[in-house]
Amino acid sequence: MASMARLYVASDLQAGADLALDEAAAHYLRHVLRLGEGAALRLFNGRDGEYAASLGLAGKRGAMVRLGEQTRPYRGPRDLWLCFAPIRQGRIEFLIEKATELGAARLVPVLTQRTQMRQINAGRLEAHVKEAAEQCERLDLPALAPLVPLETLLAQWPAERRLFACLERQAAPGLLAALQGLPPGGPLAILIGPEGGFAPEEAERIVAREFVTPVSLGETILRAETAALAALALAQAVLSGP
Repeated sequence: MASMARLYVASDLQAGADLALDEAAAHYLRHVLRLGEGAALRLFNGRDGEYAASLGLAGKRGAMVRLGEQTRPYRGPRDLWLCFAPIRQGRIEFLIEKATELGAARLVPVLTQRTQMRQINAGRLEAHVKEAAEQCERLDLPALAPLVPLETLLAQWPAERRLFACLERQAAPGLLAALQGLPPGGPLAILIGPEGGFAPEEAERIVAREFVTPVSLGETILRAETAALAALALAQAVLSGP
């Protein structure tokens, strides 16, 4: 049996309300999912929880929904950020999708000396975030920050947020051990370097910051997206508590 469609909307959600959908959402429901009038779906907006809804059609292209009862109250994600150096097209979309599924609250692309992708397509990545959140039943969308140089990231970093920097070939404790004893929920962040790792002078500047804990992800050298997702999974396991 196919799962019920979920849709992210920006509008406020309230039982009994009628919402007109924008053309893109109407096209997706009517012509991609091929849903007809009266079809059941669920809506969320990142603040009001999730609501049952039924689809109504309007003209040749339009659509509206009538909201039913709330199916789940809003619960925000754990306060976990992922800071990462952008990787090439195809792999960065995969990283964004899986980081959304793993519950990252904020995604921060970071420009380093060895970053191969010097620009990002924010609109394209935000679309992947939205689609991943709809499919994995998150009640919110992770925030996608603008691309920021590493030096700026470190200079503007909020001191109360511990930053776990995953460094290759460094004498550092494992991430799992370093995470033990943290309070459930955060705040914390993971920093993953580019393909080829951080330049030596960058690594020195990173570990010199008081809010940074250098950590290792093991003896093998992981691809950037693998390292990011492994680190997120470990952090979420610890933040979830016993």
